[in-house]
Amino acid sequence: MAISLRQLRYFVATAELGQISQAAIDLSISQSAITTAIKELEQTVGAGLFIRTPHGMDLTAAGRQFLSHAYEILKKVDEATHLNVVNNEVEGVLTVAATYTVIGYFLPLHIERLRRLFPKLEIQLFELTRESIEEGLLANRYDMSVLLTSNILNPSLVTEKVLSSTRRLWVPAQHHLLQAESVGLAEIAEEPYIMLTVDEAAHSSLKYWSASSYQPQVILRTSSVEAVRSLVANGQGVAILSDMVHRPWSLEGRRIETINVRDTIPAMDVGLAWRKNIDLSPQMLAFRAYFQQAFHLPGNAR
Repeated sequence: MAISLRQLRYFVATAELGQISQAAIDLSISQSAITTAIKELEQTVGAGLFIRTPHGMDLTAAGRQFLSHAYEILKKVDEATHLNVVNNEVEGVLTVAATYTVIGYFLPLHIERLRRLFPKLEIQLFELTRESIEEGLLANRYDMSVLLTSNILNPSLVTEKVLSSTRRLWVPAQHHLLQAESVGLAEIAEEPYIMLTVDEAAHSSLKYWSASSYQPQVILRTSSVEAVRSLVANGQGVAILSDMVHRPWSLEGRRIETINVRDTIPAMDVGLAWRKNIDLSPQMLAFRAYFQQAFHLPGNAR
């Protein structure tokens, strides 16, 4: 039996989210469609890919190995179908500034693709805070930036969103909130809370907490996403963070589950920024066109 891209996508979503129900919501399909696809994959591969538990789906050793292959296949298909961008003969230097979260969890794959697509284009990458990026763009030290556009308020900059990453509640496996029909800030406020501070995460978090009648019981503030991941996985607290930085396992190999929050939590927007009222250079146009085509975006700068 041949393996289909649909089966691979369903498998990857289940592996990443750890639950068929969550994968079905994320993919806007039925749970039975995912269950059938996984069974077909297991028959084709000749090995079990998941261990079914009362709390979700855990990868087997074969499942972990298959996930690596699935990522590679889907990556190649994406490159083959979505990356027909501008003339790859563009050359020169492009200086790009990015924030910590973007460099750590979003940009590396795209920089790799850009360098393959435009072998004559030298991309010089800098990691900076949002404030330093804004000042650097206006001072003409950087051509463009990739950062959390939802944090930019400077009217002298143009921003273009390429991705909105939903924020959800992170909890350890078997946490009691996984049994609740729905979870809101009222229930989350009763739990010990780990507050991420990097890239103004604490400021963004406090904006939606302040709009509610509740406050988080913060037991630790940290600039490390990995610290949050480990603390949550080991049952020390919960956190609300975006899907972009979520991984289902901590460094210790413990499971991290996500729960949708019924209260309004703004997504984390990632995108490009550059100085207003300038003519974009060929290098900047190539960089922008790549992201527009990779994420199927119209021209939406503001």
